[in-house]
Amino acid sequence: MKADDLLDGLEHIDPQLVHQADKPPQKTPHRRPLWMGLTAVAAAAAIVIGIVLWPGGGPLTGQASALAVAEYPEMAPYPNEMDYLNSDGTLDFDRWSADHDAWRASQKAQLNQPEGYDSGLEGYYTAALRQFLGDGGTENKVCSPLNIYFALGMLAELTGGSSRQQILDLLGHDTIDTLRAQAKALWNANYNDDGMLTSVLASSLWLNEDITFVQSTLDTLADTYYASSYQGEMGSAQLDQALRAWLNDQTGGLLEEAAGQVSLDPETALALATTVYYQGRWSQEFNPANTAPDVFHTPEGDVTCDFMHSSSSNNYYWGDQFSAVGKSVLYGGTLWMVLPDEGVSVDQLLADPEAMEFLLSDGEWDNQKYLIVNLSMPKFDVSGQLDLIQGLQAMGITDVFDPAVSDFTPMTEAVEDISVTQATHASRVAVDEEGVTAAAFTAMAMGGSGMPPEDEVDFTLDRPFLFLLTSSQGQPLFAGVVNQPG
Repeated sequence: MKADDLLDGLEHIDPQLVHQADKPPQKTPHRRPLWMGLTAVAAAAAIVIGIVLWPGGGPLTGQASALAVAEYPEMAPYPNEMDYLNSDGTLDFDRWSADHDAWRASQKAQLNQPEGYDSGLEGYYTAALRQFLGDGGTENKVCSPLNIYFALGMLAELTGGSSRQQILDLLGHDTIDTLRAQAKALWNANYNDDGMLTSVLASSLWLNEDITFVQSTLDTLADTYYASSYQGEMGSAQLDQALRAWLNDQTGGLLEEAAGQVSLDPETALALATTVYYQGRWSQEFNPANTAPDVFHTPEGDVTCDFMHSSSSNNYYWGDQFSAVGKSVLYGGTLWMVLPDEGVSVDQLLADPEAMEFLLSDGEWDNQKYLIVNLSMPKFDVSGQLDLIQGLQAMGITDVFDPAVSDFTPMTEAVEDISVTQATHASRVAVDEEGVTAAAFTAMAMGGSGMPPEDEVDFTLDRPFLFLLTSSQGQPLFAGVVNQPG
């Protein structure tokens, strides 16, 4: 069920029953990372793209000057009923109801996007998942397809001619105008920061202070991609530190090690960065008392790790080479877990059109049955760092990496022979009994699982599997391969 459908359903619920039967969790707008003791679903991703001269989220004080600052949507906070109790312990219903209506209206405003705004992305998502998750060998792999989409969209704004057209072709657009409309709608539909669910998208540009840039392009990026632009001394320790601090701030510190490796050369004309930070709680949490050690069969041998267990009614899905289950996040989408059949590798699934179609179906699938699912899955914390250049070239984006043919005139006409020389993508997803936490950044410097015969099925993720974390609107925020659950 998508979030807008769920919100519509709330229209018909007597709010008094919420107080009586479903006490919401305490409001925690600033949660600690998992390794500091919080149990949650967490994910983060980021991209940094460095655009270099070819040789021959808040204000940054004293390190870079702001040329354009994005204004984020203001969202009404989730009304935690514990904040509305009278001195005698009863609920101040009128005040709670008014704030609840404001929160619901705020949610629906973000989700109120043009019909079909997310259509036409299947080709890009399929290519990205195969390119960046395949050939993993024995290691974990993780990426954020939506994060990479926004980085490429921003790159399209900075380029012209065939440099831009190659990006438009990959993202399924004929013109930059249709890409802008889709990107803005996607950004808003997938943005949430209300104290209950965190799904924060952020973008920034870092500009060489010795180069003049086209202000209208910066303004378009601020309006469409909510990107703030800063200008400073390229190659300086101060600007590098400012960029690292921005990445850490936007990804909840989940990618601190990867962010600490980001640096820009003095020859850098511009760097763009996009991030995704996600934190949510399961609609039905695992009982920690049921968590117990068990064996996970990695490609390199058996290891013992903590497995979470639950038994509940759920939809069970299958295809010729896989079975799958989805676990919903409260107001925030679904974690899809896809298990290859015995004798089938994850790479074979990625090459299987049916499996890829399922991954992008968001549960709209014929082969499914509602039954009791006895789920056993390992707690996992997986991270990865990718150099995107070779993968993007294989997907048809080549001109921006070649200074002889690249066109960056929409960004600046002050210099020539500019190309992308760095495109780094880092992601992390952590899952435990209460939920998921995830983050990502992208930086660019310039055997036939048939229908189960009974009404109960065991779904045990004790060998390498695929996962896909979708937003409330079904967009693939994070995807990965778990070969090693630790």
